[in-house]
Amino acid sequence: SMLPYLLSWGVFASAGLGAARRIAGSTLLALGLFLTLLIGLREQVGGDWVSYLPYLERSIGLPFAEIFQSNEPGYELLNWIGANWGGGIYLVNTVCGLIFSIGLLQFCRAQPRPWLALTMAFPYLVTVVAMGYSRQGVAIGLEMIALLALQRDRLLQYLALIALAATFHRTALVLLLLPAATLSPNLRFGQLIRLALLAGASYGLYTAVIAPDIDYYLQGYIEAEYQSQGALIRVALCLLPALLFLFNRRRFQLQPDTQRIWSLLSLLAVVSAIGLFTVASSTAVDRLALYLIPLQLFVGSRLPDTRLWGISPEAWKQLLVLLSFAVLIVWLVFAGHSSAWLPYRNLLLPF
Repeated sequence: SMLPYLLSWGVFASAGLGAARRIAGSTLLALGLFLTLLIGLREQVGGDWVSYLPYLERSIGLPFAEIFQSNEPGYELLNWIGANWGGGIYLVNTVCGLIFSIGLLQFCRAQPRPWLALTMAFPYLVTVVAMGYSRQGVAIGLEMIALLALQRDRLLQYLALIALAATFHRTALVLLLLPAATLSPNLRFGQLIRLALLAGASYGLYTAVIAPDIDYYLQGYIEAEYQSQGALIRVALCLLPALLFLFNRRRFQLQPDTQRIWSLLSLLAVVSAIGLFTVASSTAVDRLALYLIPLQLFVGSRLPDTRLWGISPEAWKQLLVLLSFAVLIVWLVFAGHSSAWLPYRNLLLPF
């Protein structure tokens, strides 16, 4: 049944259509618990469910030190605990769900219309990514916390969070490009230090994590020329807010650094759209474009206040909630792999 998805979306949407500009602390805790259990205790739900089980099986009896020889030790560590201490795949998924939920809720709470941001996040970011691609879901959750740190000019915190995200999914290292956006056009000594720090961190993470496995990426994502189903729709959903933002930046009334960060993310969305038609593997583009999803929440939650094209804030909210509903329904009914999400099953549900 798709009812759990529709009911969950309905709760977010009804709040998203309301006037609330903040989420109370107790509500935030309840939302965190709900999302963690929805994602973490799902039973055979998600396209990659079967492909994650071997991680668990090979962790049984594995010496602890060997975890850190793997390419993604953060995810391997969770599997080692689940396999040897108990909890299995449910422990792994629950911790992944918790990290993702903390990132999502922190990010949405920092937006001017947090409930609207959550409504827009649910159909794809929560349902498809967090429930389907566990490792990348964690990486995106950490990315959302990192983006807030970068907006506050906390570069070291940003780099640490992206490094942690890379221990779950190495592709997160593409986000090392972003801090360059915060460098002011008039470089001062302090900015040069930031640039050197960024270059050093980028090179260190690249040599430690990506370089040893460059062949794996080339064969797995590029040479295989595997085409990700639905990549066009996913990239289009990021391209739309990107173009709206790039052509109407002044209406968003952002601080210069924040504007530069989101301008660069928007440009990356444009590059992804071009890449979809020029790069042999749409999977490579598709998986990297998942890191652009926060753009939908950032721009969407601010659109009503821009009054763009003379559309009132209330009308913008209704349009965005309607778009969110369309994405959920179209995906559940027509997506090639949505059968892996249906019916929704959970250890806590009696049916």
